[in-house]
Amino acid sequence: MSKKKKIVLAYSGGLDTSVLLSWIKDKHNAEMIAFCADIGQEDELKGLKQKALKTGASKLYIDDLQAEFARDFIFPMMQAGAIYEGQYYLGTSIARPLIAKRMVEIARKEGATAIAHGATGKGNDQVRFELTCAALAPDLEIIAPWRDDSFRSDFPGRAEMIAYCSKNKIPVEASAKKPYSSDRNLLHISYEAGILEDPWMDAFAPANKAMFKLSVSPEDAPNKAEYVELEFRQGDCVAVNGKKLSPLEVMRTLNKIGGRHGVGRVDMVENRFVGMKSRGVYETPGGTILHFAHRQIESLTMDREVMHLRDSLVPRYATLVYNGFWYAPERLALQALITESQRNVTGTVRVKLYKGGVYVAGRKSPRSLYNPHIATMEADPTKAYNQNDATGFIRLNGLRLRVNSKVNGVQNLSKTAR
Repeated sequence: MSKKKKIVLAYSGGLDTSVLLSWIKDKHNAEMIAFCADIGQEDELKGLKQKALKTGASKLYIDDLQAEFARDFIFPMMQAGAIYEGQYYLGTSIARPLIAKRMVEIARKEGATAIAHGATGKGNDQVRFELTCAALAPDLEIIAPWRDDSFRSDFPGRAEMIAYCSKNKIPVEASAKKPYSSDRNLLHISYEAGILEDPWMDAFAPANKAMFKLSVSPEDAPNKAEYVELEFRQGDCVAVNGKKLSPLEVMRTLNKIGGRHGVGRVDMVENRFVGMKSRGVYETPGGTILHFAHRQIESLTMDREVMHLRDSLVPRYATLVYNGFWYAPERLALQALITESQRNVTGTVRVKLYKGGVYVAGRKSPRSLYNPHIATMEADPTKAYNQNDATGFIRLNGLRLRVNSKVNGVQNLSKTAR
C-alpha cells in the first residue's frame, strides 16, 4: 500500500484557506498539514488549531517568526535603502520568502512532498512563494489552486465558497466581504482591491479613516512635534531614545511612535511582476522613520563613491525583493556589498515627527567624515584644501566639453530635441 501524500498549506483560518484545505485534501487524497506564521499581523489565533483540525488538517503549526523577520529580513533590506518604484517599502514582499522558508522546513520535518498556497494567479505572491521554494527545495511540488481551472470553476465567487463550507460543515465566519483586502505584518499593512481599484478614489479622505490601523491621519496627529533619537551600529538601529532594543523591539517601538503622528502613509499605482499595474495603499510608520534615519547617518559616515555605487544598485535590489528573488545569487551578492558598505555607518540621528512628516533634527557619529574645518567658508586651519587647486580641477573636467564645442559647434548645444 502506497504511503499517503503529505502537503503543507499556508493557512490563516479565513474563508479562502479553509476552502483550500478541504478542497486540496479531497482532490489529492492527501494528509494536510496547516501552517500559520505569526509575523506581526496580530490576527486572533485563539481557536485556530481546533478550526484547522475540524476542516481536515492532521496538525497545525503556529510559529512566531517576528524576531527572525525583523533581524534577518527587514534590517538587511533597510541597510540597502530599498524602496520599490520610489514609494513602496516592500512590507509584503519581504515577508513572503520567510513564510515560504518555514513551509519548506516543515515539509522536510514532516516528510511532505508538496507545499500549497492560496495566492491568486494575478498577483506577485505566487511568484515570491514559488521562487523561494525553487531555491530552497527544488524537489517539492507546488500546488496553487487559483491557477487550477477546476478550482476556479468550482468557486467562481465568494458565495460558492460559503456554500461549500456550509455543506462540508467547515467552521468559517460567512460575513459580508470588506470593500478592500488587507495584509498586515511587522513592517506594514497593505490595502488593495475592491473600492481601491479606482485610482481616482481618495483613500485618505475622512470618510475612509476606519480603514487604517497603524496610523492616525496627519490631520488628527498631535499639534506638537515629537523628537526621537535612533542609534545605529554598522547600519543597524540598536537603540531608540537611548534604550537598547532588539530589531523586533525597534520595529514595534517605531511603529507606535510613527503611528501616532500619521507617519508612513503611501498611495501608489505600482507595476506588478506579472505585467499589470495595481493600486496599493500602505501604512509603514516604523519603516518610514527607520529608512529616513538610516539615510541620514549614512550621509555623515559613508564614503561618497561607496554611497553612489550602493545607490545605483538600490532599484535593482528593490526589484529583486519585490519580484521574489530574495534567495537568488545576485541578491546575496548585492547583500555582501551592502554589508561591507555599512562598516562605518555608526552614530545617532535625531528626527522630528509632525503631522505625517519626518524631518532630520541632528546627526552625530564617531565615524563622521564631515569636517567643519574643511567645509567652512572661513579660513581652513587644517590647510587640507587649497582653493587654487580647483582651477586645474575644473580645467581638466572641462577639456572634453571644449573639444566637443570646437569640433561640433556651440550652436547645437542650446537646441532642445523634440
